[in-house]
Amino acid sequence: MQLEQRIRFPPFEPYRFIPSKLPIASQKIVLESGKRDDLIQTLGERVPSFRLGDENNWLIEQRYLIDGEPVDDSQIARTSHYLEISKSPVAVNKQRTGWYLTPNPIHAAVRSFISKTVIVLLVVLGYLFIEPVLNSFGIPGIGTGTVRIGFLDYPILAVVIVPLLFSPLALRVGANLADLVQQQNFIKSPPEPPKVVIIEQPSAGNPLRFTVELPEIRENWGDVQVTWRVGALSPAREELFKSLGHSESMQPPPGLTTELPHHWEVGLDDGTGGGEEAPMESHEVKGGLFLRPMRIMEFGGKSAINGEEINLEPPKLDWPGTVSSPLIRIHWELIVRIQREKGGPLLWVLPLEVCHPKKSSIIISPPTNDGRTESDSV
Repeated sequence: MQLEQRIRFPPFEPYRFIPSKLPIASQKIVLESGKRDDLIQTLGERVPSFRLGDENNWLIEQRYLIDGEPVDDSQIARTSHYLEISKSPVAVNKQRTGWYLTPNPIHAAVRSFISKTVIVLLVVLGYLFIEPVLNSFGIPGIGTGTVRIGFLDYPILAVVIVPLLFSPLALRVGANLADLVQQQNFIKSPPEPPKVVIIEQPSAGNPLRFTVELPEIRENWGDVQVTWRVGALSPAREELFKSLGHSESMQPPPGLTTELPHHWEVGLDDGTGGGEEAPMESHEVKGGLFLRPMRIMEFGGKSAINGEEINLEPPKLDWPGTVSSPLIRIHWELIVRIQREKGGPLLWVLPLEVCHPKKSSIIISPPTNDGRTESDSV
């Protein structure tokens, strides 16, 4: 009997890709040998199989094979929820634990502004291309005159368009500087972390029961809410290359980019973010102070903190429990969101070890996002 893991993980900005055109990485692990009936019986003591997506979509699948053929374990009765015990990925310890800030909202606004500016630029270039033809028919041009600045003459349209092109750059620089100042101020005086007590072992598909206490409440803090979510973290880049039969020194397979130099530690991402996942970050905190969204994820219930036991409803889709293999990483986390008068919401994140459900998990169409920190709506 073998355990097979298959994955076609969404690259950064997955809407730019056609999933069915990208390869599926897979690996097989030999578990045990024996008669078919005996092997099927032992599946009741193992992690249920699961599948997120399908062959023509993004895909994260873990299943069992006997004699090379997939086994349907959906009808196997399991007496208890299975908790997979394994070492947490580096990305969880470095980038998904503790306090996090939210980026300046100017980043998201400027990104939308840049898209509109590009459209205006293309329209202007198209107009300048056909303007001589219009002029030959006696149609007077608009904005084709010149404006003298100093000793040189410039087209009127250039005087109008060029500031539109450079203003987003200036705004992004200003937003990055504001983010750096916010990070430095936070590093100098971080608040005391919340005290969370999990009442019973969390399991996929069931509510999360816990209590949370804030040992420190600052004057500029407003509403405090807590939520939890589940998603898939990027697989280990070296494991993807190995599963796809590529050497890391070779050209990356489709969907992956040339790896950028790591700021902190190898293994924090799959290298497809292109440096755009998060705004400029201080290197004083290993892993950064901005919480990156998972590219496949779903939120569960949300509640205000009232000093009593809290019950959060599970995500609506049929998710598996925690998985921390090099290729497949299903991650659950609790998030305390503190609204502040200035600087945006403050986030505190606690990774959760969640048991698998008793039956196989299937999600036909997993929800995806572009992977930018500024697009994470916590």
